[in-house]
Amino acid sequence: MWSSASRYAVVLVLLVVLFVVFSIALDRFATWPNIENLLTSVSILWVVSMGMTFVVLTGGIDLSVGSLLALSGLVLSDLFNDAGLPAWLAVIVTLLIVSVIGGAVNGVFIGKVGLSFFVVTLGTLSLYRGIVNIWSDTKTTYITDPFLDGIGFGKGLGIATPIWIMLATFLIAFVVLRWTYFGRDVYAVGGNIDAARLSGINVARTLIMVYAIAGLCAGIGGMIQAGRLGAASPLVGEDIPLNAAAAVLLGGTSFLGGVGSVVGTAVGVLFIGTLQNGLSIWGVSSFWQQVVTGAILIVAVAIDRLQQGGIRVRRRRTRVAATGGDPPAPA
Repeated sequence: MWSSASRYAVVLVLLVVLFVVFSIALDRFATWPNIENLLTSVSILWVVSMGMTFVVLTGGIDLSVGSLLALSGLVLSDLFNDAGLPAWLAVIVTLLIVSVIGGAVNGVFIGKVGLSFFVVTLGTLSLYRGIVNIWSDTKTTYITDPFLDGIGFGKGLGIATPIWIMLATFLIAFVVLRWTYFGRDVYAVGGNIDAARLSGINVARTLIMVYAIAGLCAGIGGMIQAGRLGAASPLVGEDIPLNAAAAVLLGGTSFLGGVGSVVGTAVGVLFIGTLQNGLSIWGVSSFWQQVVTGAILIVAVAIDRLQQGGIRVRRRRTRVAATGGDPPAPA
């Protein structure tokens, strides 16, 4: 059965094949303007998926990131338009207070209270989305500021700012998971939460930090969205949680936790983005693109479950061999 690395290697090969097919079939697909547009268009999903990877590595999923993304944009708009804060300060306040705390709330209920991640994040999905709709009266509010314009449309060294933000979040997430004690704690909690507790890991604190990171990434996505739109819309982010989950699982991170990497997530995001970009140029409607994304999510989950089933069988056989007994009869 596939390992995490081999699975995203397969997806990487499929990504290359997909890119070649679209390049041959569509004249303007393999041009720098379209590639830059592709990368910019997936920047929000990319950033949110980096945060989602931390959550899935602990064996959870955060369904509230889309609502938190929309809430972050709305708070940013009010801090800038109504409170009169400079845009850069409004961004910092929004990220640190709304996004991080909003995400950490999930971690508190999951890690401290012991509630199911599905119940908690489904509840905060509805809670944050309801706050957004009540606060905004379901109306879009506009934000005009050079700083936010720079986030959405600026360039550095000829490369769009959202792409730089993508690279920065990837590098930070990679370093944290690969070379820090916290990163090792994340893998340990996802691999075996009871063993993690026995080894002295503060599981509750780890989960709170993981969901706070997911909230922060959702907030950063909200800043990019606000910069790109020049506005805060209550409608944004509704499809983000499932798309992010699809990218993370497609990239080889196990839904059961403990296995995966942000490298695989990056491959998963690029695969989904390339597919959607090519289908858009081909004239396929966004509704059919949603169908394709949903199918990808189902396939990714199915592969993950088959992989985990194979791991459990191998572990059982190893235990039986170690004790010199016969394997149990199948049920």
